[in-house]
Amino acid sequence: MGPVGDRFEAYGPSHWVLMVLIVAGSVILVVLGRGVPAQALERWCRAFAVVVLGFNVPLLAFRLMPGEWDVAESLPLHLCDLAWMVAAWALWTRRATPHALLYFWGLTLTPQAIITPALDSPDFPHVNFIEFWGQHLLVIWAAAFLTWAVGLRPTWRGYWISVGVTAAWGLAMLVFNEAAGTNYGFVSSKPENPSLLDLMGGWPTYLAVEVVVGMAAWALLTWPWTRSREPVTAP
Repeated sequence: MGPVGDRFEAYGPSHWVLMVLIVAGSVILVVLGRGVPAQALERWCRAFAVVVLGFNVPLLAFRLMPGEWDVAESLPLHLCDLAWMVAAWALWTRRATPHALLYFWGLTLTPQAIITPALDSPDFPHVNFIEFWGQHLLVIWAAAFLTWAVGLRPTWRGYWISVGVTAAWGLAMLVFNEAAGTNYGFVSSKPENPSLLDLMGGWPTYLAVEVVVGMAAWALLTWPWTRSREPVTAP
């Protein structure tokens, strides 16, 4: 674990550096990916998947160790945890279903976590800081790379699958949180830090508003890709 230094502050220097890095890295990966010969693209995708797993799996194992275990924090049940798993799946297989989940989660929900980070941790190079930002950075980079470099496209089928999977996850987290006294996914109460949920009313109103706004936003992110033709992707 890194030394304890200054606390991370939203919109402090490190926050701005990471936001710039996320955008710049996405652009660079897309530009580089478009220049990769088609026969080499699969190797690039699988190498990227290995990077995602190589970063996240050791940190997950670390969180599950007895000295670090906390039922409220250690389990990989937040959508951002599921997103890196889906990112590795999508990169390795380039299939439509994991790409759809990565596209919607990675380009709408993950940016919310970046804009209003629920991170109570010392600043860089503390392990909590590195885990939080590395996880989110890789998810967004993977979503951008597969969509704009590799050429995978969301479809309305992928939209409805993503809505269904996300709704099922939310219901499962409500049940689990009630049983375990946790708040995974912030479906049982809002995060302590300021967030977009503060604009959506109290519990459970903000959950309903979140569903409506989320479905509308995902539909808007699907429509431009589908209005002229149905893209061809693996089932």
